[in-house]
Amino acid sequence: MNERTETATLAGGCFWCLEAVYQLLDGVGTVKSGYAGGHSDNPTYQQVCTGRSGHAEVVRISFDPDTITFDDLLDIFFTIHDPTTLNRQGGDIGTQYRSAIFHESEQQRVAAERKIAEITAAGIWPDPIVTEIAPLETFYAAEPYHDDYLRRNPTQPYCQAVVAPKVAKFRRQHLQRLKRGAGV
Repeated sequence: MNERTETATLAGGCFWCLEAVYQLLDGVGTVKSGYAGGHSDNPTYQQVCTGRSGHAEVVRISFDPDTITFDDLLDIFFTIHDPTTLNRQGGDIGTQYRSAIFHESEQQRVAAERKIAEITAAGIWPDPIVTEIAPLETFYAAEPYHDDYLRRNPTQPYCQAVVAPKVAKFRRQHLQRLKRGAGV
């Protein structure tokens, strides 16, 4: 990673899925699961899971913009989750699983709006995109047991049924973007 490291905060359903994908990308330094967009301080996983804290499960990605751009991260974001389902991803239902881009600068806000307009104009999704675009006010890191969740829990049923297949599909579709040693 160079000295121009930037960060992006994205919500697209369960953070275990997003973390497992973004960790594989060349140019990505760290991916930290957490919570954003809510109305209480220092939420816990249990509080976020109720849907009452208002937070979304997010990942905060540090990346080298000379290797992978924010636009690249958004391209991947819109292929690894369904941005047309309000407050759900598959069987995960609730506001904590909403699709959201929590921008950290005016440039990110503009890029997010432009990307949604491009995808909408291309007709990629048959239904309207409902991805929220909001400023990142506060990022709360998730509890440490969420870190590297798929790698540490490969036999956990949710990982086997949801996370691992999503990662395998991503690897096949984006082989050229993977870090060395992260191939199929």
